[in-house]
Amino acid sequence: MKHATRVLFMTVVIAVAAGMAADMVADMARAETLGSASGLPIPRFVSLKADKVNMHIGPAKTYEVKWLYQRAGLPVEITAEFENWRRIRDADGTEGWVYHSLLSGRRTGMVMAKSKDELIPLYDGADVESGVVARLERGVIGVVKRCSGSWCYFNGRGFEGWIQQFRLWGVYPNEKVD
Repeated sequence: MKHATRVLFMTVVIAVAAGMAADMVADMARAETLGSASGLPIPRFVSLKADKVNMHIGPAKTYEVKWLYQRAGLPVEITAEFENWRRIRDADGTEGWVYHSLLSGRRTGMVMAKSKDELIPLYDGADVESGVVARLERGVIGVVKRCSGSWCYFNGRGFEGWIQQFRLWGVYPNEKVD
C-alpha cells in the first residue's frame, strides 16, 4: 500500500510539473510573437510614413545608413524590435533598422509579378469571373482596405478593385484584414 501511495504521489507531482512546464512554454511562445517595445505581433506588415527614411545597419542613429527609402507608403515587414527601433525587411529581402516614428500602421501592398512585363488584373469583385477593371504593373503600391484570406480590396491613384492576395507584398497568405 505504501508503494502504491508513493507511486500515486509521484504521478501527481509529475503531472502538475508537466502542466506548469507546458504553461511556461506557451507563455514563452506568446512572448516571442509580441514585440518587446510595442506589444504588437512580430512579424507584422506596416508602411513607411515619410518620403525619406534611412535604414541603418543597427538600432541607433550612430550606425551607418544602409539604405535610403524615398517612397512614403512602401510596405515593409517588422521582424524585430529594440526600444524605439524596428528591424524591417522590404520586398527585396533587404533588412535593417528604422526609427519607429518613421513607420505607419497603415496597411499598404505592392503588386508582385513574375516578370517585369506581366500585368496583374484588378477585378470588380472578389472572384476571377467578375470584370477586370485595371491591369497593374509590378511595383504598383496601393492601400489594402480589407482582405478575406484570398482576395484584397486594393486602391491607389487611379485604380480601385479586388486583387488576388498572393499577388501582393504587404499581406500574409490567408491573412484577414478588416
